[in-house]
Amino acid sequence: MRRGAARAGAAVVCTLLAALTGCAAVPDAQGPTPAPATAAGHAVRLPDPHAGFDYQLGGAYPPPAGVTIVERDRTAEPAGAGYDICYVNGFQTQPEDSRSFAQAHPDLVLHARGAPLVDPGWPDEYLFDTSSASRRQALASIVGGWIAGCARDGYAAVEIDNLDSYTRSRGALSAEDNLALAADYARIAHRAGLAIAQKNTAEQTGRLAAAGYDFAVTESCAAFEECDAYAAAYPVVLDIEYTDELGAARFPAACARRADQVTMILRDHDLVPPADPAHTYRPCP
Repeated sequence: MRRGAARAGAAVVCTLLAALTGCAAVPDAQGPTPAPATAAGHAVRLPDPHAGFDYQLGGAYPPPAGVTIVERDRTAEPAGAGYDICYVNGFQTQPEDSRSFAQAHPDLVLHARGAPLVDPGWPDEYLFDTSSASRRQALASIVGGWIAGCARDGYAAVEIDNLDSYTRSRGALSAEDNLALAADYARIAHRAGLAIAQKNTAEQTGRLAAAGYDFAVTESCAAFEECDAYAAAYPVVLDIEYTDELGAARFPAACARRADQVTMILRDHDLVPPADPAHTYRPCP
């Protein structure tokens, strides 16, 4: 499971994004969400911004009543409730895979003082080395296989996490490095027939939308006042707020302020299943 590590609170207005992407129209509540054409000319299906949504990275469970959009880890089966999103950690290792990945691909993991460089907030995750075209090509091949697996399993879209790993790389990586790989992921997803979602990193929204990203999955965009940046660029924004950040008391006001294409839910910190006493799931009214 992931939560965004770097936050840029700067507001991005429609006029700024228009130079790169054009402002996305808010979809008609009575009609289907538009399906953008991919680079290969194929259409991908987007989630309905007015449908129920759940974010199940802490463990899969039957979706709550009314939920038809469900995101799960790529190792889990799709929920089959209507629209399934596949989580892929595209710029760092998953905790259970870190050691084996570093052993199999030592040149694709950043190192510092002879050891893999870890995410300070998630010290069991190693940063991928995106610093050269050859390394990005190798990573695109590996992660591309995971993306293709999401399509084979029946997912409709993929969410790529940790684009902002360059902010935790001690200067070894640049935004340009990661954006180049992010563009590769968009092309791979579209070739597989999947929509692709931007994850967090609001300051890169315009460039990711221009690179072919179709919608956004965000964490705490209300708590960090970033929702408008995503809504200006995308027809669908799926946002997860957390009980230990925005909190339950502020959640109703955030719901009332959200743009029409923003679907917002409140979840517990660890995204645990309902059987866990710490579980929280609350949609906007």
